[in-house]
Amino acid sequence: MQGGKLIIFSAPSGSGKTTIVKHLLQQPELNLAFSISATSRPRRGKEKHGEHYYFMSLSEFKNHIKQDDFLEWEEVYRDNFYGTLKTEVDRLWAEGKNVIFDIDVAGGLRIKKKFPEQTLAVFVKPPSIDELKIRLKKRSTESEDKINMRIAKASVELATAPQFDSIIKNYDLETALKEAHKLVADFVGAKVADGQ
Repeated sequence: MQGGKLIIFSAPSGSGKTTIVKHLLQQPELNLAFSISATSRPRRGKEKHGEHYYFMSLSEFKNHIKQDDFLEWEEVYRDNFYGTLKTEVDRLWAEGKNVIFDIDVAGGLRIKKKFPEQTLAVFVKPPSIDELKIRLKKRSTESEDKINMRIAKASVELATAPQFDSIIKNYDLETALKEAHKLVADFVGAKVADGQ
């Protein structure tokens, strides 16, 4: 496994990392491709296999762990596994792309440890835990219990922020998007027009 650059965006759920990653993917000069994670959790809403996640059964996922098929994996919640398949990164590198990840904190740090020179690890910080709770409730995709689990996890994740290469404070989305763009452009050596 070797190839282009790896760009990791990690954050507590609801911090805005997915919005930032989607924005960066639309910037052609960055030459990014999205690494689709594998998960054992059920699909939500209109999620599609191979587009949002590679959905697998719990036994399939555990089999991939045994085969050492993952670059990183974690049991985020009980029986809810997430991971990055080595074949996914190889596929994107073979296309000559820089790979961008929207993954949880532990997974992001594991990839950074495996590829320290090739990886830019960015932590997206929410304005506050209270703001995070408001954002998660607005989504209306999860129960109060699940939201409380995510909030409890967020406090732990926020403590890992100093281990990342950069921290973006997402208090104002426009500012956060510009900051993310500059960080990634500098890292991949992209030529950016003034005012970007």
